[in-house]
Amino acid sequence: MVTESGWAEARAGGEGRARRAWWAPADALTLARIPLALAFVFVPSLGWRTAILSVAAVSDFADGYVARRWGGSRLGAFLDPVADKLFAACGFGVVLVARALSPLEVLGVLARDFAAAFAFLATVIHRRPAAIPARLGGKAVTIGQLLTLLAFCAGSTLLRPLAWATAAVGLYAIRDYQRAAASEKKEIGR
Repeated sequence: MVTESGWAEARAGGEGRARRAWWAPADALTLARIPLALAFVFVPSLGWRTAILSVAAVSDFADGYVARRWGGSRLGAFLDPVADKLFAACGFGVVLVARALSPLEVLGVLARDFAAAFAFLATVIHRRPAAIPARLGGKAVTIGQLLTLLAFCAGSTLLRPLAWATAAVGLYAIRDYQRAAASEKKEIGR
């Protein structure tokens, strides 16, 4: 039975325990960002790109709110960062093709995303999954990426300074996640 909080009650071996549902309402909002990411690439109008980016940003905020309010799911916990990284990759791929930023600047803006993907693959390969919740630095990078893409769509002179600021926050976020992972590893080892 799925409760209002999104948690499914499971009874195994006479022992009651709760586990997360496979699907939750927030997942639909998360899934909506995937076609939006692809549309951002193929729509040539900067006005439409701005609208797509705005809808994607609202869906990112809304899925988090809905998941906290009514409960998340295992699928959503997996898909949300995938959708975020896909949108960032598509968006900054467009920026790169337009030559609005250099490859080094785009790499800097996406450094946190590359590090997160690498860390995820490492945990899968070593069969040691770690659940590190979202952290302030990571959220700040996401906001910086959004503002940088908005600056691109607007043709703003703030594009390059926002990209560099996002890259700097990204380096902080990578280090912060490393510390959090090391702390969790110590907790598991106890």
